[in-house]
Amino acid sequence: MRLCVNFSKRGKFSIAIFLILFLFWWFSLPSPLFSDPTSTVIESRNGELLGAHIASDGQWRFPEVEAVPEKYKTCVLAFEDRHFYYHPGFNPVSLARALQQNIRNGRVVSGGSTITMQLIRLSRKGKPRTIWQKLIELSLAVRAELSYSKEELLKLYVSNAPFGGNIVGLGAAAWRYFGRNAEYLSWAESATLAVLPNSPSLIYPGKQNELLLKKRNHLLDRLEKQGKLDETTCKLAKLEALPQQVYAIPQIAPHLLGRVLQEHPGERIVTTVDQQLQQRVNGLVRQHLLNLRANEIHNAAVLVINVEKGEVLAYVGNSPDPGTGLHGEQVDVTAAPRSSGSILKPFLYAAMQDDGLILPHTLVPDIPTQIGGFSPQNFNLQFEGAVPASMALSKSLNIPAVRMLRDFGVDRFYAVLKKLNFSNLNKPSGHYGLSLILGGAEVNLWDLAGAYASLGRMLIHYEQEDGAIFQDDFRKPIYQPKIFPKEETKITPVSAGAAWLTMEALLKVNRPDEESGWESFSSSRQVAWKTGTSFGFRDGWAVGIDRNFVVAVWCGNADGEGRPGLTGTAAAAPLMFDVFNLLPGSNWFTQPVDEMVQIPVCRESGYRVGPHCVNADTTWVMQKGLNTPPCPYHRLVHLDLSGQWQVTTNCLSVNEMLHQSWFVLPPVMEWYYKRRNPFYKTLPPFLAGCQETTQAVMEMIYPRENNQVFVPVQLDGTPGQVILEAAHSSPGATIFWHLDEAYLGQTAGNHQMPVNPQPGKYLITLIDDAGNSFSKRIEVVLKNQH
Repeated sequence: MRLCVNFSKRGKFSIAIFLILFLFWWFSLPSPLFSDPTSTVIESRNGELLGAHIASDGQWRFPEVEAVPEKYKTCVLAFEDRHFYYHPGFNPVSLARALQQNIRNGRVVSGGSTITMQLIRLSRKGKPRTIWQKLIELSLAVRAELSYSKEELLKLYVSNAPFGGNIVGLGAAAWRYFGRNAEYLSWAESATLAVLPNSPSLIYPGKQNELLLKKRNHLLDRLEKQGKLDETTCKLAKLEALPQQVYAIPQIAPHLLGRVLQEHPGERIVTTVDQQLQQRVNGLVRQHLLNLRANEIHNAAVLVINVEKGEVLAYVGNSPDPGTGLHGEQVDVTAAPRSSGSILKPFLYAAMQDDGLILPHTLVPDIPTQIGGFSPQNFNLQFEGAVPASMALSKSLNIPAVRMLRDFGVDRFYAVLKKLNFSNLNKPSGHYGLSLILGGAEVNLWDLAGAYASLGRMLIHYEQEDGAIFQDDFRKPIYQPKIFPKEETKITPVSAGAAWLTMEALLKVNRPDEESGWESFSSSRQVAWKTGTSFGFRDGWAVGIDRNFVVAVWCGNADGEGRPGLTGTAAAAPLMFDVFNLLPGSNWFTQPVDEMVQIPVCRESGYRVGPHCVNADTTWVMQKGLNTPPCPYHRLVHLDLSGQWQVTTNCLSVNEMLHQSWFVLPPVMEWYYKRRNPFYKTLPPFLAGCQETTQAVMEMIYPRENNQVFVPVQLDGTPGQVILEAAHSSPGATIFWHLDEAYLGQTAGNHQMPVNPQPGKYLITLIDDAGNSFSKRIEVVLKNQH
């Protein structure tokens, strides 16, 4: 009885010890097996390698392979472990054979390890190769077989095996030794890489070629004996040369790689990039930069976006070649905040169409303007007087844009841009003021391409989904494939109709010189596009869109240095059209007629037809456009029977008058407009006696009687400044000053205008806000001449 009790106690103790040992054994396998840092790898949409960045420990170690290529699997199993799929982690026969060989040779000549045991040894980081360590590896190998499938174990081994130098894993080895993906390796190349992990420090391509060749060919012969290769294939494989060098990893999209390195370090990312298109765009950027460098412009960036999905098809963040790095070629400009120039004007045009504040061709003033201390100027320093809103957009006129923004409201436009995902607007709207429309804010190429693509995507879905618009229509681009849920929304930054009207206006932009005559080709693609140039010629923008693609381009210097001639039209637009020429053509957007209404508008003014409009056109407008006022510029005038004089009932009876509709612009607008529009007819003068004679309302104070203006000479010998002065009969009048054809500025109250003219003869022209004009010829002379 006592013996039974003692046995029972010993049995329980033994079971407890066994359970403890079992638990220790079960939890002894680390999870994951490998925690080494891996390289950041990006692939194209079709799986081609676009680039890779070395791991943080200095090793080329790609993330785990998704599948082991069949040729390499056949080779590595034949060389390392042909019973891999049948043993529990160790092979007793191989261990016994290895022990016998080691005893016979008096040293370790064979380890007898299975692939699973080698995998465990790799994970344990260089433990000594002793019998005790071999037993531990065997135990952990059995444990690993219980947690992983055979395919998982093989992938782990292939991904972490050493291949010489700082090359780890099949993925990196295939590219470093053969310059291509492992799945495309030949039998000879697969056999070469299969034998390398067995002794990577002793056999290295380019150094130990004889030994490596011997082992590779021995493996190929073994594959032939096993029936894996036929005789001809084996002979041809053995004729292939061994790798003689280590290849550089491809860097086809280096700046996208840098972005992925920040956002997904150590991962293998399959991108949306089209490798062939990426390489061709790289070539275009290289060629374009060769031309720009003559003007000391060293950087350019290009994004090509699929409109409907918002996927990046080509990503060139800067010069594709790193060069010396002296000009910031390593900087990814797609994410860099840069002054927007005029590139945001289409969104203001769309927002005002949406709100019914303007119609597509409403005349907007383009005259000398001063709002507070802000005096915007057009790029050509000239004035149109009045210009249709659509033409003001296609010509990128600054003064109409500023006046339109003032009417729409800076706060409201700022809110529209935020909803369009412009992320660099990080200050309150008041910080930017009216300069927001002329480059006072910073944007980046990524957000810009996304905003234009959003408008196009909304139009596509509106057509395809019977008028539906989705929440994810307005978003930034993506470089990884993603499916967005189709959740409808009624809240959008701009409507589909306003977006379509904006695209139509942008179709009219004049193309660069090398694209002249494009409209004569019936197959020519339709591209709505816009350029922008920042103050100081620091940034040149161009963005274009058709139904399928957005191409966004920036040109300039990464350090912000401006260069003469660095404009969106001259520097960026030609590259944009070159990229479009690489892309397949497409149909144009379908007009969202359900959101719009067709109305008659005045042909001359673009407003809704008023009571005195004679010529009318039919135009599609937004529903809110019905609330715009009728034409304010047509009025009924009374003429004598000859039509040459205006008359009133003071001098002529109604029966003796002609009553005629006349297009009359406000005085200042008219003064500039008629100089550019020869068919504009000014009102005839009043017949003598029909209107009291008016006196001159302006005169010069200096110079007055003498037409000579004396300019003092400064100490350095250069001409100084002279103050011209005028008087106006109306204290509240504004005078616009011109010296020959150059606009000098405007004055109110105290009419003094400083000028720095060179010696010579000039014509001074003054125009007040009522359209009255006064001209005087002057001669500028230096004071020391008299």
